[in-house]
Amino acid sequence: MGWFSRRPRAAEGAVTKLDREATREDLAALEAFVTSRRGVEFYLEPETTATDTTVVAIAHDGEWIRRRTGTPRAAGAIARKHAVPLYEAARTGYPERMRAWNRAHPERRAR
Repeated sequence: MGWFSRRPRAAEGAVTKLDREATREDLAALEAFVTSRRGVEFYLEPETTATDTTVVAIAHDGEWIRRRTGTPRAAGAIARKHAVPLYEAARTGYPERMRAWNRAHPERRAR
């Protein structure tokens, strides 16, 4: 008996996704964040095997939210609509103000 012989096998050719798709509520949450805060910037995170394309919206004070957008094109449409800069997080990284805000608000840390 091998080490992995007890693991269930996925149906051949079946694609599994560990996370959900972007919804209208996700896009609405990004728009609400942009309209209720100043100095917001978007940081685009690419789709992975576990998560759909996401955007981290970061306000001037470092407060942030992360929501699914489905595609980079959808993120770009929201950014253009609200005149918000859109950066690729993999290229630029996240601003220091986001890390400072995380340190000041430990209750928001992922559990």
